[in-house]
Amino acid sequence: MTKIGIIAGGGQFPELFVDAAKRHGRKVAVAAHQGESDTALERTADSICWIKLGQLGKIIKFFKTEGVRETVFVGTITKTRIFRDVLPDFKGLTLWNKIDIKQDDAILRAVAGEIEKEGIRVIESTIYLQELLFPQGILTRKKPSRDQLADIKFGWQMGRSIGALDIGQCVVVRNRTVLAVEAIEGTDAAIRRGCMLGQEKAVVVKLRKPNQDFRFDLPATGRRTIETMREAGGAVLAVEAGQSLLFDREQMINLADEAGIVVIGISEQTNGNLDVSAP
Repeated sequence: MTKIGIIAGGGQFPELFVDAAKRHGRKVAVAAHQGESDTALERTADSICWIKLGQLGKIIKFFKTEGVRETVFVGTITKTRIFRDVLPDFKGLTLWNKIDIKQDDAILRAVAGEIEKEGIRVIESTIYLQELLFPQGILTRKKPSRDQLADIKFGWQMGRSIGALDIGQCVVVRNRTVLAVEAIEGTDAAIRRGCMLGQEKAVVVKLRKPNQDFRFDLPATGRRTIETMREAGGAVLAVEAGQSLLFDREQMINLADEAGIVVIGISEQTNGNLDVSAP
C-alpha cells in the first residue's frame, strides 16, 4: 500500500488516525499545523512536515515527495485564526482569493479540490475509525423528559437550518427557544453562552450540516463537551448518531452520569421523524 497523507489539526483525532492507519498496514506522512497539532505526532508518524495555516503549496510538495496518493483531513483548527495567524504561500493565497464565501465548507472543498488536481485523492476521515461514530440511543443512566425530547426535536430543526447556511453544527435551546447558535467561536463557546441563559435546563443539539462532506469537519463531541456543559449548567446533549464523532466514550459517559447530564444519539427517519431508540 502507498503511504497515506494526514492533514492534521489539533486534538486527539490525528494521533488516533495514525495508529489506526498503521494497524491497517499503512505508512503515514503528516502535514501538521503549527500551534494546533500535537508534537507527539513526530514520534508516531513515518514522516512529518510542520506547516502554517494557508501553506497549501507546501502540503502538496511534501505529499508528492513522500509518494502520497491519498490523504485525510483530521483534527480541529481554531477558526478565529483566519483573522490573525495565517501565513499563506503563493498557492494558498491564490486559492484564498478565488473563494467568495469564507465559510467552512467552501474553504475545505476548495482546498480538497486543489489537492485532488495534483493527483492526491481526499478520502473520508473515518475510513479506519468507524467505531468512533456516535451510537444510536440513550448512553447515560438518566433519560430525557418529555419536555426535553420536545426541545431536542426543536433544536434539530434549528440546527438543520443553520447548517444549511454553513454557519455551524450546534444549537442550544430551552422551552423551544434558541439560546445560542454555534458560529466561528466553536461549540464550547456556544454551549457556555446558551447554558448560562438556560439556567441548568439547556438542551445542546449537535448534528451534521445537510450537505455535510464526510471527508472533513464532522461534528465531534467527547469528555471536554461534557466538562463544558457541567461547568455551564447544561442538562442534555443530543447528537446525530452515525454522522458525528465520539471521543473518550467511557470517560464521557461516566462524567455525564456523575453530573446528571443526559447524553443521547438520535437519527432522522425517512418520514422526517426523529428516532431516539436504541438499535
